[in-house]
Amino acid sequence: LLSKLAVPIPQHVILYGPPGVGKTTVARLVLEEAKKLAHTPFGEDAPFVEVDGSTLRWDHREATNPLLGSVHDPIYQGIRRDFADAGIPEPKLGLVTKAHGGVLFIDEIGELDAVLQAKLLKVLEDKRVRFESSYYDRDNPQLPAYVRRLFEEGAPADFVLIGATTKEPEEISPTLRSRCAEVFFDPLSPENIQRIARQAARRLQVELSTDVAKTISEYTIEGRKAVSMLADAYGAALYRRRGHGRPRITLHDLREVIRSGRLSASAPARASDVPEVGRVFALGVSQYVGSIIEIEATAFPVGKRQRGSIRFNETAGSMAKDSVFNAASVIRKLTGTDVAHYDVHVNVIGGGQIDGPSAGLAVVLAMLSAIQRRAVRQDVAVTGEVSIQGKIKQVGGIPEKIYGARQAG
Repeated sequence: LLSKLAVPIPQHVILYGPPGVGKTTVARLVLEEAKKLAHTPFGEDAPFVEVDGSTLRWDHREATNPLLGSVHDPIYQGIRRDFADAGIPEPKLGLVTKAHGGVLFIDEIGELDAVLQAKLLKVLEDKRVRFESSYYDRDNPQLPAYVRRLFEEGAPADFVLIGATTKEPEEISPTLRSRCAEVFFDPLSPENIQRIARQAARRLQVELSTDVAKTISEYTIEGRKAVSMLADAYGAALYRRRGHGRPRITLHDLREVIRSGRLSASAPARASDVPEVGRVFALGVSQYVGSIIEIEATAFPVGKRQRGSIRFNETAGSMAKDSVFNAASVIRKLTGTDVAHYDVHVNVIGGGQIDGPSAGLAVVLAMLSAIQRRAVRQDVAVTGEVSIQGKIKQVGGIPEKIYGARQAG
């Protein structure tokens, strides 16, 4: 991000990553660092203007537009009776003008209204906001000078746009993406979470008992959530001591927070040294966070004159259904075993939905393990779509999936 902002001609940037990873904080820090460098266009007073794209509302009639600015025509004016009586429209500056000379940070930029995105792109090109009103009369002698200047020249809006989103790039407007560089954030590792917890403890001037920071890292991958858990445990420790002596957060305090908050471990599935039949770990990605998907299968031979069936949990989605039937064809092609001679039940533990085809290999292994009664290592996770010819297709999301495998041990 520094290489894109701390340069003579900064680029507009979209930040991709999971929630709570620190995208907003990093953007602020990079601007502060860029201010110190003589070759950047950012002055010492360069503003950092932040807005949430998911909650930003505007009027298509342009009566109100907090992002770009709007014009209050006489019929909309309330307390400005002098303007209303004189028939003078009043321009209202938006956040893009407040960000002039600095950074406009739009969180959840993918949620921004499509029409508003198009208007924002126009401002990025012109570096200026234009105001229009059918009530504007340049010959009106009562027209204030600043109103005349805004209508004639527009308002300055030369800023660097930084957008943040948890969506995939394909879900963002191609027009917006074409004007922005892209930076991807990795999820926070357990070591990162532990460091954040210890730093928060130092700021609170409180001691942490052994394994408190480690336990926090087992229940969240978000920096904000880690600080929140620590703050709650700090409150419990203060209450327990009744203000006597320096508080110390114990594992008991943290367990109380976990219990009362009904928190669950961020990686419920764990690797094991004991092989199992019909159980395989797949890898999935959701909002830039990789995770383990447990897939299990069981198979029962049927009589020679009978035909077996394949069952699977419907909640896993149509992709899982396709993977199961593809797996039956692959097993028959590669091993000569007809799955029709077995009653096979495939289950995605936890009822999770599989949105992509990359669990195909795990489904093949789980079914083959159940049919042949051969145990599968539980310290290995697999990913990849399998064609009906038995070939592994190109795999995506590798960094995120490696992260998910590490989380599970």
